[in-house]
Amino acid sequence: MSGPFREEAKNYAYAALQSNYDALALLNDSLFYFGELGMQEFRSAELMCSLLEEHGFTVERGISGFPTAFLATYGSGGPVIALHSEYDALPSSSQVSGVTTKTEITPGAPGHCEGHNVNGAVLIAAALAARHAMEKYNLPGTLKIFGAPAEEQGLTRPYFVRDGYFDDVDIAFHNHLLDEFKSEYGLIQVAKISAVFEFKGESAHSAVGPWLARDALDAAVLMDMGMAQFREHMLPEMTAHRVITNGGDQPNMIPDRASVYWYFRAPLADAAKKLFEDAQRIARGAAMMANCEVDINVVSAIWPVRGNQTLAEVTQRNIEAIGMPVWTEEEQRFTKELQASVGRPQIGLRNETTPMNGPARQIPASNDCGDISWKVPMARLWFPSNVPHAAFHNWSAGAPLATSIAHKGAVAGAGALATSVLDFLIRPELAEEAKQTFRKEIEGVVYEPLLPAHQKPPTDLNADVMEKYRSQMEKHYLKERPRFTF
Repeated sequence: MSGPFREEAKNYAYAALQSNYDALALLNDSLFYFGELGMQEFRSAELMCSLLEEHGFTVERGISGFPTAFLATYGSGGPVIALHSEYDALPSSSQVSGVTTKTEITPGAPGHCEGHNVNGAVLIAAALAARHAMEKYNLPGTLKIFGAPAEEQGLTRPYFVRDGYFDDVDIAFHNHLLDEFKSEYGLIQVAKISAVFEFKGESAHSAVGPWLARDALDAAVLMDMGMAQFREHMLPEMTAHRVITNGGDQPNMIPDRASVYWYFRAPLADAAKKLFEDAQRIARGAAMMANCEVDINVVSAIWPVRGNQTLAEVTQRNIEAIGMPVWTEEEQRFTKELQASVGRPQIGLRNETTPMNGPARQIPASNDCGDISWKVPMARLWFPSNVPHAAFHNWSAGAPLATSIAHKGAVAGAGALATSVLDFLIRPELAEEAKQTFRKEIEGVVYEPLLPAHQKPPTDLNADVMEKYRSQMEKHYLKERPRFTF
């Protein structure tokens, strides 16, 4: 079989993905229009699980207590290779795809404005292609496909690691869209601890008897002031950001409850832990000044993301063999119009793959796959399904996500992911090499979960928001179901 690779199994997998372009595009777009928030990805997860089951995977739903998480397994023996990614949307991010202005599908509703819909589609398509190549070419080994809900809250994968799902895994791959096509190794993203600080006081009439009250909102504001002063003493690489999730009900009633949701980030796990400890002291001091109490509830706690050099090198070779998609004049025109709309340089879409980056330049964002990357050797695959200068978590990043730009990038990304998996199945000694480089890379670091041992998933997270908007969003769900053929 001809193709860009020397190995027939890899050419088969990549050709199969190209021939399944329409199915991959439909899966991508179905996830886009579902637009489900973290912990509420029921339609998204079920569609992905059913596709995996149709192609011979054994699927375990609801792992680690997350109703919308799953583990799909195919094959037997070693090496054991894990693929994992996310598929959750963002609040208040409904955006029509294919237009270059901010235009909501459903006003105020959730939507995809980072691209986790493409991540999920690439995960499933690559898994199917690798699985059928394993069967056709009699390749031993085990595929484990993990669906990870609520990445935007940094939730699930530390639970997977804590609960032993990666104890028998040899290597792992994580895919995420970008406007580039590359892999990298070293520290890629930062550690994060998030928590809700709930201040408790005593209510009273704000005008008639404020001296009878203990103002919980005052305590929340005082914590905010304390953190603002503390920033002077934080390392430049540290960040802390928050939203007030409960500030009271009405001005003439002093709040007896106030809640603030904080994220604390740092390059390394120990530094994030120290920053969180400092923030807890500030919160308790704020509560004391307002004559209130405070409860501190951890939401997520994740290690920084790191990439293994051996896996990155294998992945990069496949990226370069596949190359960037060939963009049309219309795709370039759309991209430049979108870039102009947000006031950024009109450079269009990239035409060349990006050289492997290593050691990587650590970016200040986080991803809950970090814990996996300290448990086993892991590769990060960035694939080109968005446009340069479309900022994540902004409407502009949602505009390309159900267009041919996302679809072409998804085929390329799924191709690089599937062929990289096949490299390790064809040459199992590569997995041992990855383990050796991994041991050298993390030498002296002992992985211990930041997640509290007693922590349980917040299964009702975002349920109220999805309940409010789902019936309106359902009007835009796609009627056709994707069908992959091999």
